[in-house]
Amino acid sequence: MLLPESALPDRWYNIAADMPNRAQPVLHPGTGQPVGPDDLAPLFPMELILQEVSDAPEIAIPEPVREILRLWRPTPLFRAHRLERALGTKSRIFYKYEGVSPAGSHKPNTAVAQAYYSKQEGRERLATETGAGQWGSALALACRLLGLECKVYMVKVSYHQKPYRRSMMETWGASVVASPSEETRSGRAILKGDPDSPGTLGIAISEAVEDAAGREDTAYALGSVLNHVLLHQTVIGKEALAQMELAGAFPDVVIGCVGGGSNFAGLAFPFIREKIGGKDIDVLACEPAACPTLTRGPFAYDFGDTGQLTPLVPMHTLGHDFVPAGIHAGGLRYHGVAPLISQLVLDGLVRAEAYTQNDVFASAVTFAGSEGIIPAPEAAHAIHGAVMSALAADDEGVERTILFNLSGHGHFDMAAYDDYLAGRLEDFALPEDEIQRALAAIEPLPEPA
Repeated sequence: MLLPESALPDRWYNIAADMPNRAQPVLHPGTGQPVGPDDLAPLFPMELILQEVSDAPEIAIPEPVREILRLWRPTPLFRAHRLERALGTKSRIFYKYEGVSPAGSHKPNTAVAQAYYSKQEGRERLATETGAGQWGSALALACRLLGLECKVYMVKVSYHQKPYRRSMMETWGASVVASPSEETRSGRAILKGDPDSPGTLGIAISEAVEDAAGREDTAYALGSVLNHVLLHQTVIGKEALAQMELAGAFPDVVIGCVGGGSNFAGLAFPFIREKIGGKDIDVLACEPAACPTLTRGPFAYDFGDTGQLTPLVPMHTLGHDFVPAGIHAGGLRYHGVAPLISQLVLDGLVRAEAYTQNDVFASAVTFAGSEGIIPAPEAAHAIHGAVMSALAADDEGVERTILFNLSGHGHFDMAAYDDYLAGRLEDFALPEDEIQRALAAIEPLPEPA
């Protein structure tokens, strides 16, 4: 199902206006009080800060942002007929395909907006972190299109696993370093304690925040977790609502993979508005068993980064010093989940499941062999969730309409497929004592109400 360019949304949807319970406030780590605009101003442009705390149900998308989004949006929505036949399912499976963006994922939806607002405020440079490289690629693209410098701290394990993501960022003019690096105090501190550290998103965030806070010409850009990031992604779900209507269908199940939560929120939030309004929808968040934040992490206040430079965020967390195993789904290797998604899980509007690598890649290969698209390892978690949902429906003797977000292609992830096909892919079962060790670090922090 294709929409014309004229159907590109002109407003973002803000789920904070409709949630039965508001997410709890982000706290200043020094005072324990809710952070205010002045606390965030050194890192973010004011317009993004206002979006972060907004109660407005919708926020207008600036026309210069829409002009760039038109390079690839609206994105297509497909009925997965061949996957249905491969599974032998009676259910109908649809997917929204975000891999058609120049960076190959959903991430430019917010990268363009963040770069635009930063330039409007007079910033000349953006600093950020990236796990698998999808976000770093997106921000490099946005900065190139809007004339900004871009510095990316890329988690070391992914820096080496996915060298062509780095090449893509550098082609668009970004400067990319492996994190932890020698370029920041927080990076040097990690390397002093563990010279062979594989890095984590939490460490890379510390480096990027330190970089941005130390330069007046630089803003910090984040690819997930914060409210304004999830807000910008809702163009996905708003388009999908219109496309499902064109298809003459409405989903019984809406599925996305979750690391920080941006692609999941982008598809799911507009449908959760329908669920809050009375529609019967099963909303499923899929995460890796090696980093089971929603399924095994408690809801608590925690730092968003390892170096404890960020405010305290109310979220499901595995602890800010948690170091996940080096699974290929680098974008899902994050210790926390967006506060908005965490609250929706608490309220029973979203449920979560965790999957092992080999099961996920088995579904990815089935999908690639039927639909022809090789998915990113992150998005493959959503595919596996859709496969499991369809098979469960068959076992129950019912037919369901299933919609998932195929948030990116896997063209830069062939080393992961090589490992899977050669039988080298390991499944990681996270020991409970490792979770307890990581959670001990947050015991002194304030507790959510």
